[in-house]
Amino acid sequence: MALYENVFIARQDMSPAQVETLADDYGALMESLGGKVEKREHWGLKTLAYRIKKNRKGHYVLFNFDASGDAIAELERRMRLSEDVLRYLTLRIEAVDERPSVMLQARPRDDRGRRDARPRRDAAEARDGAEARNAAETKDEGADRQAAAATEAAQ
Repeated sequence: MALYENVFIARQDMSPAQVETLADDYGALMESLGGKVEKREHWGLKTLAYRIKKNRKGHYVLFNFDASGDAIAELERRMRLSEDVLRYLTLRIEAVDERPSVMLQARPRDDRGRRDARPRRDAAEARDGAEARNAAETKDEGADRQAAAATEAAQ
């Protein structure tokens, strides 16, 4: 027997309890075919990258199985026939990772790109900054004029 990882997406209009029942059915199917469910995770309702069968969201469920190829073929056949399953993917893996998957791990909050995270400048600072830029530009223009006049005089 080999190790497999299976992820399937269920329809968005199913309740989480119905999705768990569907996952229980697939787990029981694998047990009846001689396989073993190593790990199971419900990732929740996520937005899809594009519409699939008029669905914009889907319930994601991950399974890790220790099963034969025939059992996996039967599981995929049942998923293909089910109207509740939008997509599925089964991969053969070397080892089952006992830690929570990346989808369930907590991500640190990143404040980049948020408008309220930027330092605020009051109106006086903004006006002083604008005046300083204008003064520097005027100074640069004057230096350019003097250089042009010197070049013309040298010719």
